[in-house]
Amino acid sequence: MNLLIILTINSLLSLVLILIAFWLPQMNLYSEKANPYECGFDPTSSARLPFSMKFFLVAITFLLFDLEIALLLPLPWAIQFTNTMTTTLTAFILVTILSLGLCYEWVQKGLEWTE
Repeated sequence: MNLLIILTINSLLSLVLILIAFWLPQMNLYSEKANPYECGFDPTSSARLPFSMKFFLVAITFLLFDLEIALLLPLPWAIQFTNTMTTTLTAFILVTILSLGLCYEWVQKGLEWTE
C-alpha cells in the first residue's frame, strides 16, 4: 500500500512539474531573450557554428567504448560468487571484443584527427 501511495505522489508531482515547465516559459517570451549573449555586444556571427564531423565520430566512438567499459565496473563484486571461472571468462570475452573494436577503429583510421 505504501508503494502505491509513493508512486501516486511521485506521478502527480512529476505531472505538475512538467505542466509548470511547459506553461511557464510561454508567459514572458520576447526576442531579446532568444538572442545569444556576447558580453553585451551584438553578435558578430551566427551562434550555431558547424563543427567537424571527425570530432563527432571520435566523440561517438569514445561514448561507445566508455559505455562498454562500464560493464566491467561490477566485476570485483561478481568475482566474489562461487563460480569465478564463468565471471572471468565473461570479462575476458568482453575485453577481447573491446580490443577487436579498438583495432578495427585503428585500422580504419577512425581515431586519427588529421587527414
